[in-house]
Amino acid sequence: MSYRNLGEFIARLETEDELIRISTFVDPRLEIAEITDRVSKSADNNKALLFENTGFDFPVLINAYGSEKRMCLALGVTALDEIAKDIEQLFSALSSPKEGILEKLRFLPKLNQFAGWMPKVAKGRGSCQAVVHQNPDISQFPVLTCWPKDGGPFITLPIIHTKDPNTKIRNVGMYRMQVFGPRLTAMHWHKHKVSAKHFSEYQKIKQKMPVAVALGGDPVYAYCATAPLPENVDEYMLAGFIRKRHVELVKCITCPDIEVPSDAEIIIEGFIDPEEELIWEGPFGDHTGYYSLEDWYPRFHITCITHRPNPIYPATIVGIPPQEDAWLGKATERIFLAPMKMTLVPEIVDMEMPVEGVFHNLVIAKIQKSFAGQAQKVMNAMWGAGQMMFNKILVLIDGDINIRDYREVAKSVFRNLNPSTDIFFSQGPMDVLDHSCSKLGFGGKMCIDGTLKFPEEKDGDIYHSDFEIQSLPPAEKDLLLERFPEIRAVNFHLPDFGIPCIIIALFKSRSHQVSELHRQICNITELSRNLRMILYVDHTVDVDDLPCALWRLCNNLDPKRDHIIFERTEEPGIQFSCIGFDGTRKTKELDNFTRLWPNIIVSDEGTIRTVDKKWFSLGIGDFIQSPSIKYKDQLYGTEAFVS
Repeated sequence: MSYRNLGEFIARLETEDELIRISTFVDPRLEIAEITDRVSKSADNNKALLFENTGFDFPVLINAYGSEKRMCLALGVTALDEIAKDIEQLFSALSSPKEGILEKLRFLPKLNQFAGWMPKVAKGRGSCQAVVHQNPDISQFPVLTCWPKDGGPFITLPIIHTKDPNTKIRNVGMYRMQVFGPRLTAMHWHKHKVSAKHFSEYQKIKQKMPVAVALGGDPVYAYCATAPLPENVDEYMLAGFIRKRHVELVKCITCPDIEVPSDAEIIIEGFIDPEEELIWEGPFGDHTGYYSLEDWYPRFHITCITHRPNPIYPATIVGIPPQEDAWLGKATERIFLAPMKMTLVPEIVDMEMPVEGVFHNLVIAKIQKSFAGQAQKVMNAMWGAGQMMFNKILVLIDGDINIRDYREVAKSVFRNLNPSTDIFFSQGPMDVLDHSCSKLGFGGKMCIDGTLKFPEEKDGDIYHSDFEIQSLPPAEKDLLLERFPEIRAVNFHLPDFGIPCIIIALFKSRSHQVSELHRQICNITELSRNLRMILYVDHTVDVDDLPCALWRLCNNLDPKRDHIIFERTEEPGIQFSCIGFDGTRKTKELDNFTRLWPNIIVSDEGTIRTVDKKWFSLGIGDFIQSPSIKYKDQLYGTEAFVS
């Protein structure tokens, strides 16, 4: 299914009772984000929001992708797996032998159908160019300032079009844009991104780089701009495949070499001069739940703005999960499972990216295992697959396990895990937003092999993984808290469910504290016999809130640098091992960590009070408390970062 414009998608959301119109004035500076944060985390009233009174001439649509149902509506399917099945069928049809003339003739309609989904450039202007501003001013739009320590207002849902100056191959990506003036924004593309490569090519030839930004249109466009497609594969080809209809493009007015969707709401045209000095951009409350810090990025100069009559300004916010972007990530997880399975990792059965892992930090993959070492083979293949190179923690399982039942996944992993031999560490490219890396964009990663081991994968010793997991004795729990005053809280519940892991909230005050504490704990006999993993987090973290503790741990951990392995021989041939992971904040004083450390993202008290006062005038329903209240005691001070 395709939508002719964003308004048609909004109408569908209303028909499905998935949209709330808000006519009360709401300020785009901080207030829209605070309301959206509450709604997006609501179990009972998570809806798309259309803010009709923003103090500007344009309403704001936000949280439009913020649930599985709305994500399916945006892509025109009843289940996200449908697209993967379509891709799998197409791959099978393309690769199957076609020996007879009749078989070849039967395949022709499929080729014609596929060709009909390719993007097409129309003559003349599109509806996105009905109104033309030759004297453009981006400040006429309700660009959001989302969080109190953001460097300013940011365009958060831009569909950015660039072309390679040599091959003329298009790329469509999504990179935030901080607004600095009526005609100036930054262009926040990381060095790994295709548009950054295009920029590098323009630097070589010393020519201005044309760039066009689309806002709105068929909601599939924004999804495809985030999709991890192979380089030189046109995002609008994927959009046509999903919507079963080609994307109509039109040439820009001041950037005629760039084409944009004719049905977009707003088009921002301009250029980047590769010989011009960069601009200091940020901070920005990012999808990791932490601020991404200031850095130098290219300047984007706006030359023209066009839009539909009465356009709608689309936006999103990101922050502490879950947010709207979690469902964009879920769509990618389901859609790209089939191509990964058919081209790179044929043994993969299913894949899951828990929201607490903010996409790249944590991936669970279920495989069909048939030989020794297959988990390592899958590990290497996945870390070499496009944006999967940014994955920090990869967990591999096999057998008849529901990959979305995290308790069952954990039990299965630990049944098959010897921490000494079944956790593999590596290092390589990491997401630029990963603040745990000692060096920007380069750090450690690990694979936890939770698959059933073949005889060749075991050595001669009997490891404590062969012993039945027991609940921790109450006396040992009390002993732990009494002996170590730096421990502020412990989650002891997981061993009761057959998961030999505890979570410790630790007040850090000295160098090497975590490694020393881990070895001391593991020398307590009863604890070491019943534990295979200990997770250490900051003392402010509620260790009984498992999603929060996992989110903090995954963000703050460089697995290769921050693990401690303990091994003990009780008697000849019997080994006990327990691994510890330091998920606390790293500092120069205690950890020789020289980079700045970002703060977590919470709303300020003034914004929370303002939204509280106007809540019942919004027409959203029952009062929803600010999610920021839960996290405010976990802040590292008042600024966006600490040294």
